[in-house]
Amino acid sequence: MASEIVGVICKGMHIEGRMSFEGTARVDGSFKGEITTDGTLLVGEGARVEGEIHVGDIVVSGQVHGTIVAKERVELKAPAKVFGDIKTPTLIISEGVVFEGNCVMTEKTGETRKTGT
Repeated sequence: MASEIVGVICKGMHIEGRMSFEGTARVDGSFKGEITTDGTLLVGEGARVEGEIHVGDIVVSGQVHGTIVAKERVELKAPAKVFGDIKTPTLIISEGVVFEGNCVMTEKTGETRKTGT
C-alpha cells in the first residue's frame, strides 16, 4: 500500500492550509486544513490532523478530527483516535482504537452502497 514517502510533517511542526501530493506522505506533527491525494497518507502516533481528508488510502495511528473520504481503504491502528465521519469501501479498526463518528461504506468507485428496498 505505501510507496516511497514524498513528504513528512515532522514531530514539533505545526502546519495550517492545503496539502496535496502524489505517492505517500507522513504526518508526525500537526496539520490543520485540507488534504487531497490519490496516494497514501500516514498519520503517525502522536500526530494530530484536523480538517477534511480526501485520499486513496490512509493509515492512522495518531489523532484525526474531521472527515475522512478514502477511495480504497482506511486503517485505524492503536492508539488511533478518530473523531468524525469516514466514507470508504474498506475499513479496518484494530483493538484499542477510539472511533467516534459515522461510517458510510462505498463501492470502490466512490458510490454509496444502496441497502434495503
